[in-house]
Amino acid sequence: MATAITPDQNAGSGPPRSPDDRAFFGHPRGLSTLFFTEMWERFTYYGMRAILILFMTAPAAAGGMGFDTGKAGVIYGTYTAFVYLMSLPGGWLADRFLGQRRATLYGGVVIALGNLCLAIPSARGFYPGLFLVVLGTGLLKPNVSVMVGQLYGEEDHRRDAAFSIFYMGINTGAFLSPLVCGWLAQSSQFKGVLGALGFRPELSWHWGFGAAALGMVLGLVQYLAGWKHLGEAGMHPAPSQGPEDAARARRLLRNGILLAVGLFVLLGALSSAGLLEITPERVGNWFGVALFGTAIGFFGWLFASRHWTRAERKRPLVIAVLFFGAAVFWSVFEQAGSTLNLFAERSTANRLLGFDFPASWFQSLNALFIIVLAPVFAALWVKLGKRNPSSPAKFTVGLLFVALGFAILIVAARLAAEGERVSPLWLTATYLLHTIGELCLSPVGLSAMTRLAPARVASLMMGVWFLAASVGNYVGGRIAAFYEAFSLSGLFTAVTLYALAATLIMAALVRPIRRMLERE
Repeated sequence: MATAITPDQNAGSGPPRSPDDRAFFGHPRGLSTLFFTEMWERFTYYGMRAILILFMTAPAAAGGMGFDTGKAGVIYGTYTAFVYLMSLPGGWLADRFLGQRRATLYGGVVIALGNLCLAIPSARGFYPGLFLVVLGTGLLKPNVSVMVGQLYGEEDHRRDAAFSIFYMGINTGAFLSPLVCGWLAQSSQFKGVLGALGFRPELSWHWGFGAAALGMVLGLVQYLAGWKHLGEAGMHPAPSQGPEDAARARRLLRNGILLAVGLFVLLGALSSAGLLEITPERVGNWFGVALFGTAIGFFGWLFASRHWTRAERKRPLVIAVLFFGAAVFWSVFEQAGSTLNLFAERSTANRLLGFDFPASWFQSLNALFIIVLAPVFAALWVKLGKRNPSSPAKFTVGLLFVALGFAILIVAARLAAEGERVSPLWLTATYLLHTIGELCLSPVGLSAMTRLAPARVASLMMGVWFLAASVGNYVGGRIAAFYEAFSLSGLFTAVTLYALAATLIMAALVRPIRRMLERE
């Protein structure tokens, strides 16, 4: 999901930057600071993600956690779902209390600490490390891109180009990190180096996590060094609408902290007393119930709300349809770090032109294909002009391509069932198809959500997109938990049919939705 960029909600806040500031490829110098901050944060996130499930399922003798895929899939899905869900309170904290500038800084520090916990060769640091990465990403992810928009005045024509440059930073980090972290964690060459230096080769996993931590530290160093180039962007929280509004926000923050602390204390006490066994699977189940309950409750409120005008009444239904399509898409697409990563490790001949490479290197393909194909798709949508497909139509195409990506792996899985490792070209083709699907769905998703929503709830619709990504990541992790419970061909067939069913549902709704919106 490397393409996702949060909308610059507060793009017009703060004093406009001078149009004469063109120190970074014709853009303000501050853009370079944010570009490299996001690049290193994505380096950290995707580098750690590329090796996470492989580390969890590796035997203890090989330096891993020794989890079965059922347990590892639940942990992976809960972790990635939490990352996207925490973007909502992270954005709220920045808007109300911290400002985007400090929220990004604090988030980067917490992310680095989380990866340092994972870099320590002790199982005790594993869950605290994941928890800290979740908190830190929730603070950083929704706020750094907001500052990009704040570098420009409202009429500055460079704004769209700035986000294109920023977008390249995201994908540069996502491309490089699996290559670096994966090589350190998995390659026989680096294990040989560790052995020669007197270190235990099986600890190479932690060197991979250490590289992810170092990436975030480098990002923080250059962020602080470039702080002065950001002007007033993100320095202050949004002004409150009055004393009552400010007091309400403080009460909400205080009650939220008390509730979280109270919940942790209660669960700790019950566990210590032997009244409740807390396991990763049980936590994952609780989180799943809370996540789906949140989604159902949100849409119940959305449909029941009296704030929609008569002309807007049809829009919540369209938003719900797009939410469904996005959640299904991400539940299939985001198996890149789980199901497909396991297939790369266990069933793929990771050798090309006589060179052996780590299974985690496949995680770089999506970012590489995005860098190559994104300009092609941008030009295509412009060229189509009035024939440009509607958002539901593009969602349908995205779902079709993500289904096709798993469909071709059904054949590969059957070949692998005969005991031979399959060519890496199978997974390469899957990632290519998935990237095409992402380029059809992801760039238009946020735009469609915010376009359908009235200005008074535009920020809330950004939350809908993150909620869809969170639900999708959770479901994808739960699907990965069945990796060893079913035959590979059976699992891939089930995923393909699931995605195809969603494609057909979305296709059937394209015309009704288009007519519905035309009548407004």
